[in-house]
Amino acid sequence: SPFRRTLLSLVVVLEPSPSPLSTMMKIATIAALMGSAAAFAPVHTGKASVALNAEMSESLPFLTNPKNTNGLIGSVGFDPLGFSDKWDIKWLQEAEIKHGRVSMLATVGFVTAEFIKFPMFAGIEMDDSNMAPTLVGTSAMMQIVFAAGVEEWRTNNGNITMDTMFSDPAREPGNLGFATDRLAYKSEEEVNKLKLQEIKNGRLAMLAIGGMIHHNFVTGEALL
Repeated sequence: SPFRRTLLSLVVVLEPSPSPLSTMMKIATIAALMGSAAAFAPVHTGKASVALNAEMSESLPFLTNPKNTNGLIGSVGFDPLGFSDKWDIKWLQEAEIKHGRVSMLATVGFVTAEFIKFPMFAGIEMDDSNMAPTLVGTSAMMQIVFAAGVEEWRTNNGNITMDTMFSDPAREPGNLGFATDRLAYKSEEEVNKLKLQEIKNGRLAMLAIGGMIHHNFVTGEALL
């Protein structure tokens, strides 16, 4: 570099008859100065770093887009914990869809329970829906859990673990064969639109039921 050449021109001064000791001292001085000059030399880097080249998440633009969610209906690149890199993406889709469906039913049931009761529970006075599990008792709640387990086993033909649930490559997340005849005459675009609506409503419902439960818990008052 020009800086190094300048150092050499300043340091290297030829003597009429240089002695071996003088020459060694000059060489040592030049080596030391060139080492110092290297610390100030510009560092050449690539045109763009990997982070800048990576596609960023639509929902979290400060994080890279989770590649395993690309092309999925309803995906906006939201996976801050990297679940899609660790577990089967189909299993994760199934979990989201099922939780969304349960939450949509729960939001309706949470409000309905304040005004309508099954005949066998007609004598129970309840203003706070959070108290329903306690008031109906353990046996009633266990019936719900048991029925849900049986239905999960039936719809998956006994394959209820993460490793076996999608052993059939044709198995579509969330498709349990319910009311599929209603989609038979719709185009792929129309079917995908309905799927997107279900996913979005399910996500909203998951947030809503959480808000409802915590409203009653924090305020001690009924929702309506």
